[in-house]
Amino acid sequence: MLQVGGELIASRRAGAYHHLTLVAPGVAELAAPGQFVALAVGGATSATLLRRCFSIHRVTPSGTYGGTVDVVVAARGAGTRWLTSLRVHDPVDVVGPLGRPFPLPTEPVPCVLVGGGYGSAPLFWLAEVLRERGCPVEMVLGAASEDRLFGVLQARRSADGVTVTTDDGSAGHRGWVSDVLGDVVDRLGAGVVYACGPMGMLRSVTEVASAHGAVAQVAVEESMACGIGVCMTCVLPVRGGDGVTRMVRSCVGGPVFRGDRVRWDAIGDGVTRVPEDALGAPHPGGH
Repeated sequence: MLQVGGELIASRRAGAYHHLTLVAPGVAELAAPGQFVALAVGGATSATLLRRCFSIHRVTPSGTYGGTVDVVVAARGAGTRWLTSLRVHDPVDVVGPLGRPFPLPTEPVPCVLVGGGYGSAPLFWLAEVLRERGCPVEMVLGAASEDRLFGVLQARRSADGVTVTTDDGSAGHRGWVSDVLGDVVDRLGAGVVYACGPMGMLRSVTEVASAHGAVAQVAVEESMACGIGVCMTCVLPVRGGDGVTRMVRSCVGGPVFRGDRVRWDAIGDGVTRVPEDALGAPHPGGH
């Protein structure tokens, strides 16, 4: 992990989102698909103290400006609006690469990559790495509507096949990614399903993958305030290999987890609770 004084060298619209390219010396050379960066927002005199975390879309380890990192941003709050208002050559403080990356198969195996909205951003780099290792790759991209999709054209270059879904039917199949995922897994004979997007989507992707004999590897979208494991805002219950549920910091223990080990029953409506059987959980009447 490095903290570097970065610089914005490109900012462009990508449908409903903004695609930013940052010079971040050293970060690009260390990063792997599934990791993320934490960007300082608001400038030197701002009261916006907490960083904003973004999945790495892709990297270029060397070039005219040195190593660069690309991220995709949805301008929703004060911090992300500040980022998307930056001009080329403005400074950006970058910490990264952070978190655990997507695990890669040891042997070539068919893979399905599932993205929801701009959650699909890290999957294109992953697709390229998997194909370099001899893995057939298909992608399933979903969003509420056509304007909220990200990277459909890029997916057609990065994958062997692409299926698109929208909640309102404005593009591709009408419905959710989980509605079509089972058929894609079966047709491809996929052994692994990688996914990034809203937590509800990740739960349904995990259920479908498991039902069709595939392992789900999911990059969770938990709110991260520090990105380095200090603030404890991104904890979620995860069952370990020993069967014990622990509250794990998704920024350092993840953001990628095996989907069948995440306790989805304790996550929902923006609230994560501590399961009663979790290690160290308080018990009614206990002290």
